Amino acid sequence: MNDLDQDRYRAPALDKGLDILELLAGVDGGLSQAEIAKKLDRSPNEFYRMLDRLVKRGYVARLDGDRYVLTLKLFGLAQLHAPTRRLASLAMPLMRELAEITRQENHIVVYDRGHPVVIAQLEAPGYWGISIRVGSRMGLFDTGSGHILLAFRSPEVRAMMVAEHVASGGPEGRMTEAFISRLDQIRARGYEMMPSAQTAGVVNLSAPIVSADGEALGALTVPYITIINAPEAPDITRTIEALTETARRISELAGAGLGAEMADTN
Repeated sequence: MNDLDQDRYRAPALDKGLDILELLAGVDGGLSQAEIAKKLDRSPNEFYRMLDRLVKRGYVARLDGDRYVLTLKLFGLAQLHAPTRRLASLAMPLMRELAEITRQENHIVVYDRGHPVVIAQLEAPGYWGISIRVGSRMGLFDTGSGHILLAFRSPEVRAMMVAEHVASGGPEGRMTEAFISRLDQIRARGYEMMPSAQTAGVVNLSAPIVSADGEALGALTVPYITIINAPEAPDITRTIEALTETARRISELAGAGLGAEMADTN
C-alpha cells in the first residue's frame, strides 16, 4: 500500500487513541494531559475527549494530580486469547490426574479485567464434590485463587489489579499492612489455604501457575471437602502436596509451550 492509500484509509480518532495507549504503555507512574500532548507533539485540548473516553471504557485510569496510567484491561483481553485457551489445554491431563489422586474437584483461575475468572474445571471423580462453572468471576480478596494471583505479582501490577477490581465494583480498603503481610507469607510457602468465604465446610487450597520469572499466569485451586465415606481419599496435607506438585508441572509446561507459542506470533 502506497502513501496515498494509507492517507485515504486513515482514522484520525483511532490513531489518536492508539498513540495514547502506546505512549502510556512505555512509561512508569503515568503522565498528565499536558505531558501526553507534549510527547505526541499535539495541543492538550486535542486529547481531553479521547482521554475521557479511554477512562470511561477502562483502558486508562486517572490518578490524583491529573495523571493518566494504563490499566490492565488490554492485558485482560489478551488473557482471553489463544494463550489462555492453550494453558487450559496443556493443564487438562494433569488436572485429571490431580482429581483422581485427591478425589476432589480442581480448577484454574486467571486474572481478567478486575476479577479472577475460571478458565478450566474438572469434576471430582466420586459421587460428592464442589462444582465451579467455567467463566465464573470471583472475588480478588476473599478467595484462595485471588490471593495467589495477588501474591505472585509485582507490587506495581498488584496495585493496578486492585484498582481495577475496585473500579469494577469490588470492595475498597482491603490492602492493609496485615493483608500485604499475608500475601508475602503465601508467596514464601508457595500456596494458600483458607476457609471458603462462600461455602461452609470447604477449605480453599490454591497454588500458583507461574511464568519463568515467577509471575502468576494463573492459580490452580482445589475446594477441599472432607469425604467421610471414602477412607482412601488423601487428607488435606497430602492434597496440598499433590496440588503444589501439579501446579509446578503445569508451570513447566506453560513456560515451554506458551513461551514458544507467543514467540511465534511476534
